[in-house]
Amino acid sequence: MLSRRRLISGLAGGGLVGLHAGPGVAQSYPTRPITLIVPFAAGGFNDVIVRIVTAPMSQTLGVSIIVENDAGAGGTTATARGAAAPADGYTLIAGSMGTHGAAPTQYPNLKYDPAKDFTPIGLTAEAPAVLVTRKDFPANTLAEFIEYLRKNPTKVNEAHAGVGSQMHTYCTLLQSILGTKTARIAYRGGAPAINDLVAGQVDFGCVSINTVVSQIQGGTVKALAIASPNRAEVIRDVPTTVEAGLPEFQVSGWNAIFAPRNLPRDIQAKLSAALASALEDAATAKRLEEIGCFIPNRADRTPAALQGRVEHDVARWSSVLRRE
Repeated sequence: MLSRRRLISGLAGGGLVGLHAGPGVAQSYPTRPITLIVPFAAGGFNDVIVRIVTAPMSQTLGVSIIVENDAGAGGTTATARGAAAPADGYTLIAGSMGTHGAAPTQYPNLKYDPAKDFTPIGLTAEAPAVLVTRKDFPANTLAEFIEYLRKNPTKVNEAHAGVGSQMHTYCTLLQSILGTKTARIAYRGGAPAINDLVAGQVDFGCVSINTVVSQIQGGTVKALAIASPNRAEVIRDVPTTVEAGLPEFQVSGWNAIFAPRNLPRDIQAKLSAALASALEDAATAKRLEEIGCFIPNRADRTPAALQGRVEHDVARWSSVLRRE
């Protein structure tokens, strides 16, 4: 829980250090469209959330926010490009637990430091993971799935959105808990991985709920459990991992907005305020809730809280992933 995390105060630390904006800089910003890099394919966890929140942000800021999808290497290639962009407020990055938590362990030669090379703008939303299988997979409950996996590890394959992505990280945690190892098939984003699950080309995946709600509701994939202590209203019939007998497997993905490091503080504050306003908009909140996301309270999604989340997740996933 965020309340247990060590959250830094003020604007100390590499990721929060900003240049003091000169007179009139923030007042005139922005004067042209802003590009927001989503380092995954369209339709995935990050992309869906970003497209929901950028519309009201654009209205507040008075300029367009152009979403640019650039998938590859678990989101790290485009994230590195975003980190190297000018710190002028016109290039933003959609970060996640994958790109800003798991990636340092999965990619030893990572071209950026999640805790030092970005200016945090704010957390947008969280979504628990759901264990899903192709619709004709020979297991209908989590217990049956575990039994089948342990008996047939060479016959089962897992789909994920690239090494270091949230899908990959979720299932790494699951297989670590179960003590299993299956074939793991990487895709250039969550959407193509889910498409192959629907087509029956792969067996299972650990997917953020917001990217697979419609497929679960439509019966094109089978949901065995949600990795959360509480059921989700949008898929009310799906049991939690606690109910299904695997309480150790609880994990939620998160999405956030970052800028390159040394963003002027006044611009950081303006962007953070626009994001906060978007998330407090009733229509925006409803759209996120309808796809299974939840919005943390305002104190838990500030720039300082986001910096604390990044530092916590880098440490957490290093411990988990080094055991893989």
